[in-house]
Amino acid sequence: QVQLVESGGGLVQPGGSLRLSCAASGFIFSIYTMGWYRQAPGKQRELVASITGGGSSNTNYVESVKGRFTISRDNAKNTVYLQMNSLSPEDTAAYYCNTDPPNLRSSRRDYWGQGTQVTVSS
Repeated sequence: QVQLVESGGGLVQPGGSLRLSCAASGFIFSIYTMGWYRQAPGKQRELVASITGGGSSNTNYVESVKGRFTISRDNAKNTVYLQMNSLSPEDTAAYYCNTDPPNLRSSRRDYWGQGTQVTVSS
């Protein structure tokens, strides 16, 4: 029932930009705080940006992306976006969307989508 489908990743040069999208279904999207998470190989998954639900749309960012990334949402489309500018190789990771905190469940297990890969390289 719950589904999160991330898209928009790809290979980009340092200094470039990408816009990620996440289409959500199976829950009442508009009331939840949503976040973008990323995980690089061998590293802990980290929350990089979040945006509150319930009509407020307040945003928060980890310091390493502040000023470069912008999270937004369109509740009519059940979609959350991440605009990423001035990309660095340090941003290379698989990017996932989820609620913040990530509390979605499918078959009694934590639910995550497939993610979308962002690779920043010359």
